Amino acid sequence: MADTQFGPKGWTPDCLGDLKGKTYVITGANAGAGYQAARILLSKKASVVMLNRSAQKSTAAVNELKQEFGAEADVSFIRMDLAELATVREAAAAVLNNVPKIDALICNAAIAQVPTQKFTKDGFESQLGTNHYGHFVLCGMLFDRIEESAGRIVVVASLGYKLGIKTIQFDDMNWDKNYSANPAYSQSKLAQMMFAYELQDRVEAANKTVEVFVCHPGSSATSLISTSGGLATRIAFYLMSLSPMVQSAEKGAFPEVMCATEDGLDQRALYGPTGRMEWVGPVGKGTLEPYAYDKAVMVKLWDRSEKETGFKWSF
Repeated sequence: MADTQFGPKGWTPDCLGDLKGKTYVITGANAGAGYQAARILLSKKASVVMLNRSAQKSTAAVNELKQEFGAEADVSFIRMDLAELATVREAAAAVLNNVPKIDALICNAAIAQVPTQKFTKDGFESQLGTNHYGHFVLCGMLFDRIEESAGRIVVVASLGYKLGIKTIQFDDMNWDKNYSANPAYSQSKLAQMMFAYELQDRVEAANKTVEVFVCHPGSSATSLISTSGGLATRIAFYLMSLSPMVQSAEKGAFPEVMCATEDGLDQRALYGPTGRMEWVGPVGKGTLEPYAYDKAVMVKLWDRSEKETGFKWSF
């Protein structure tokens, strides 16, 4: 059943007012949905700080955005590679030194469908390490700054969370026994969601004001598959992208911008397209499978994440 909270067209950037004075930090914002989210926010006069892996691509993206919105557009980048926790810590420290307030941290960056088992610099399976552990540490380090402005954390998940084993494979989180691109990706996105829902519970227990939202872009023509997927996956997605079952990267950005800005949203929810298969269509509240917030698994994952990353959250 389609969500009608925002009318038949769903949420669109037309719902946004002036965002002057607001600051948004976005991971993976030099291409795809993250770049489009930056564009939408800048168009409403917000300040945007990008946390990206490639300095070259980031410089190009900043220049493009200043060409579009004028030299005074407040957009900058800090280099960060989610697959290397040392750079996550350095980037977070740089944000704390240079960004006096954060109205929302949008955890947008991800890698997907990595064809063969690869590891991050810290020895984690690449998709889990990049998508989950990197963001886990980043959110923890920036949490107090977000709390100071009663801000938000937005976790960009994926419908791919439904494609795997529906829980966390704690006995083999690096997939040494049976690595396969899709199940490992699915696991990394489920881990991100479980982190977000567990964070909601911990924020509430600690009487903090940060709101945590989870969304997904639906089926969008972003660079995600083309940058990390295998050849067959890339060809299949390219052919699919010519069909009406795939929407633009700009539309793929709507859910994360909505979750970063809109009032009156539910936290224990999954926002995204509400049309066919929830891949495309008007943006609103979608379907959330209960196993994504299985409390025992969420707590176990949190403890494991602290242990693996060496980062302990403190409220």
